[in-house]
Amino acid sequence: MKLTSGGAASPLTHLADNGHLGLFYIGGQWVSPKGTAHADVVNPATEEIIARVPLGNSADVDAAVAAARRAFASWSRTQPGERAALLERLQQQLEAQSERIAQCLSLEMGAAISYARSAQVPLAIAHVKAAREILADFRFIERRGQTAIAREAIGVCALITPWNWPLYQITAKVAPALAAGCTVVLKPSELSPLSALLFAEAIEQAGFPDGVFNLVHGNGPDVGAALAAHPDVDMISITGSTRAGIAVAQAAAVTVKRVAQELGGKSPNVILPDADLARAVPPGVASSFRNLGQSCSAPTRMIVPRARLAEVEALAVKAAAEVVVGDPFVETATHGAIANRAQFDRIQTMIGAAIAEGAKLLAGGQGRPDGLKAGFFVKPTIFSDVRTDMRIAQDEVFGPVLCILPYDTVEEAVAIANDTVYGLGAHVQGSDMDLVRHVASQIRSGQVHLNYPAWDPHAPFGGYKQSGNGREYGLEGMLEYLEVKSVLGYYQEA
Repeated sequence: MKLTSGGAASPLTHLADNGHLGLFYIGGQWVSPKGTAHADVVNPATEEIIARVPLGNSADVDAAVAAARRAFASWSRTQPGERAALLERLQQQLEAQSERIAQCLSLEMGAAISYARSAQVPLAIAHVKAAREILADFRFIERRGQTAIAREAIGVCALITPWNWPLYQITAKVAPALAAGCTVVLKPSELSPLSALLFAEAIEQAGFPDGVFNLVHGNGPDVGAALAAHPDVDMISITGSTRAGIAVAQAAAVTVKRVAQELGGKSPNVILPDADLARAVPPGVASSFRNLGQSCSAPTRMIVPRARLAEVEALAVKAAAEVVVGDPFVETATHGAIANRAQFDRIQTMIGAAIAEGAKLLAGGQGRPDGLKAGFFVKPTIFSDVRTDMRIAQDEVFGPVLCILPYDTVEEAVAIANDTVYGLGAHVQGSDMDLVRHVASQIRSGQVHLNYPAWDPHAPFGGYKQSGNGREYGLEGMLEYLEVKSVLGYYQEA
């Protein structure tokens, strides 16, 4: 497999040469872990072990939190312009290393190299740019009569990120936290941890003060739980499964720290009766298969007029046929491999469950695509005639599996859209914008996309119901990392 492009050095060779594969980044230094456990990093396309990373323990967490606590006093009092300048340098470092990072993402979580270059990396960098832009206009003190309303950094923040968008979720948390004046301890997923090492290098090269950013690898039961329960951690932000979010919230409750959770989803895509199906269906299929469906906000429930079901099915099958699953480093592949064995197995189980419950299989199915004998490759799969009480319509699959659910009235479509414990993302397609907006207003989710708009890094993102609480991205994302202090009499005359 080709590991380099355009003369760029392999990211694994780079990390190994620098000696960072077996180290944590704590207090501005690359340090050896205190624990002895390791995790194998597996290339999803080949099922080969490509690296080993150390797994931390509570002593590593204590060291990282202590470094962040020491740095907080001075970092929280820096001027916004100083923090913005460092974020700009971080952005420049990430841009300079974008090819190396893209290759790393393809290696560690199976993203097609074309998608890593066009989405995984640039969208991640956009979060750094957005945080810097917010700092330019944000007022940390506002006047309300004689009272000053001050917004101050909450403190040391523990950030837990997932394996499906490794760098993207790191920047979505780290950038606004640093912009707010917080110091952080990052625990990336042990399943796709290599891009986090490249990010830590970028932090170091950008010149952030020692201890402002700290990186500890580890699993949830050990490092994640220790961070959540740590008395010197003021806030914890997690992106992951609802199960993991509940565990973190329970551990954090003892110290009454702030908890922000971006969890699971089962997002609807409501196609209204007047929608142009040629414009509504193919992008809907593409959106549900984006990142091989490994996105918590993927619109994997396409809710369509029953009278137009046959048209929708034909368009959906045609769109699925355009997906090319294959070696992530082959430029013609539009989609690579599922990120890990456990997720690959879950997708196969869920497809089997849908067939057993009587869903109509239109495309794909169980097993690997033809010609692929190894690797965590899956067939892009579409089911129709799905009922909302089927497991495939309720449980998050986290793979390229689309459900088509028919409705008879718009009111029924809204009811189907809301018939889920989740409420993270949603889509609505139609020609009558008044109706489109009306339907959007009735969907219980934190973000709604109307007629496939452009992605907006300043649009807050987060969930209703069991999709979590708190918001990321944009202004609201930075507000999560700030406390509010009222200073009465601040503006009175002496």
